[in-house]
Amino acid sequence: MFDPFFLWLEATTFSIWMRESPSLFAFPLILAAHTIGLGLLAGVDVAHDLRRLGLAPRVPVAEFDRFLPVMWFGLVVNVLSGVALLIGYPTKALTNPVFYLKLTLIAVALVIARAIRRPRPDTAKALAILSLLCWAAAITAGRLLAYTYTRLDALSVPR
Repeated sequence: MFDPFFLWLEATTFSIWMRESPSLFAFPLILAAHTIGLGLLAGVDVAHDLRRLGLAPRVPVAEFDRFLPVMWFGLVVNVLSGVALLIGYPTKALTNPVFYLKLTLIAVALVIARAIRRPRPDTAKALAILSLLCWAAAITAGRLLAYTYTRLDALSVPR
């Protein structure tokens, strides 16, 4: 049903460059940016969650708010690099249920990241645990994308 869209997107100059360029500025650099963005985004949030769970008790929880711009910058890097990776392999991602699981887990983790800033005392630890689980599952799902696809491109037959 979406094959015409996938074919069109895969034929764009950017998509071809992403897949076929031997340049380190193509797929490798964009994938590296995606990883760095993830480190900033999830790393800051995981550190905040661990503090909520009692790690480093002498560090005030409010101090983590200073790192929110770094976390949101990581999100911007991840969105931009993720869109670029998606354009490179649209069929591979958009026909894979694991891709949608990854996006859902990230969305839940981001909602929790906002909610945990003003939690009720009885929910802070539960939110922190749920956030850690969401990040771990999202990262795992992201890694599994390389192995769980059924179609690499619009012209390929499902395996």
